[in-house]
Amino acid sequence: MAAGPAPAACPIDAVDVHAFEVPTDGPDGKEQDGTLEWDSTTAVLVRVHAGGRTGLGYTYGDVSVASFVTSKLAPLLHGEDVTAPAALSELMARQIRNAGRPGVGAMAVSAVDVALWDLKARLLDLPLTHVLPSYHDRVPVYGSGGFTNYPLDRLADQLTGWAEQGIPRVKLKTSREPGQDPERLAAVRKAVGDGTELFTDANGALSRKEALYWARRFHEEWDVRWFEEPVSSADVTGLRMLCEAGPGRLEIAAGEYAYTLQDFTNLVEGRCVDCLQADVTRCGGITGVLRAAGLADAHHLDLSAHCAPAVSAHAFCAVRRLRHLEYFHDHVRVERLLFDGTLSPDGGALRPDPGRPGLGLDVKWSDAEPYRVHGTRPA
Repeated sequence: MAAGPAPAACPIDAVDVHAFEVPTDGPDGKEQDGTLEWDSTTAVLVRVHAGGRTGLGYTYGDVSVASFVTSKLAPLLHGEDVTAPAALSELMARQIRNAGRPGVGAMAVSAVDVALWDLKARLLDLPLTHVLPSYHDRVPVYGSGGFTNYPLDRLADQLTGWAEQGIPRVKLKTSREPGQDPERLAAVRKAVGDGTELFTDANGALSRKEALYWARRFHEEWDVRWFEEPVSSADVTGLRMLCEAGPGRLEIAAGEYAYTLQDFTNLVEGRCVDCLQADVTRCGGITGVLRAAGLADAHHLDLSAHCAPAVSAHAFCAVRRLRHLEYFHDHVRVERLLFDGTLSPDGGALRPDPGRPGLGLDVKWSDAEPYRVHGTRPA
């Protein structure tokens, strides 16, 4: 695809915000992990307009994120130059200081930042991976779901389905009722076979000693190689203990709830993880991922993408020490509902389409409209 030069200065004309709440497809309409139960996923969609083109970005969170973008960020961006997303990210970070930078504030900034990068790439008529400082042209994935309220047959079928698609690693949720996990893990290991890597995610449900006990059992009995958030990601002492005292071939992972660079710094300098995670929809968008990637690289750690596959497949091509991307059941469903241009795994990886500008996504307004909870459909 030939690049067309973006204008030297391209002011932002408008920002519009939408939110869509999509029910889960779990048993009785619910899904569970170690610490949470939910019945829907809300996607907050931001569109930024400049130079006759539109960029889109999104995050997953409460509908209040949409209100935050509308009240704090959209007025700030009007008239600013869209060709410098990192500078606008810094501007937004200063703007939300007193409104609350972590949490909702960081998620709002993330959605806008993704839209700014998408728009810059569209103005250049290039795929986003050709605008970013990319090291890769594809991102390996692991299938993720395996919710704790799934019956054994659905649990095994879901993870086997990913393995049959050529995805060589799969993850299930654990630790809501730890006594049930041996039966669940045995069923999954039997279903996917010995050639598929098995990951687990406790979502911070365990105490330190419980986590160490289960880490050893998971590894010894079912050859689990990845234990995500065995204790709360806020428990840096507990995470460090598990890294040091757990099985040598079982990696401890955390970082999906890092909102600022300091959150990542606390994990890596505290020697709390064997592999760092980052969520592009929470950590400041693509600009935030690039900063986290540099930090991970400096500390000799790989970086794994948490969810949002339609964006992460582009953003994490620019991560030198890339590990993989969580191909999460809920987000795959929502993104396929909302967008044309989503990617499907090929050979266990997602490869951005070099023939589509930006993220390569277009909103399917008619399909999305029944799920709208914020904003109005564009004319």
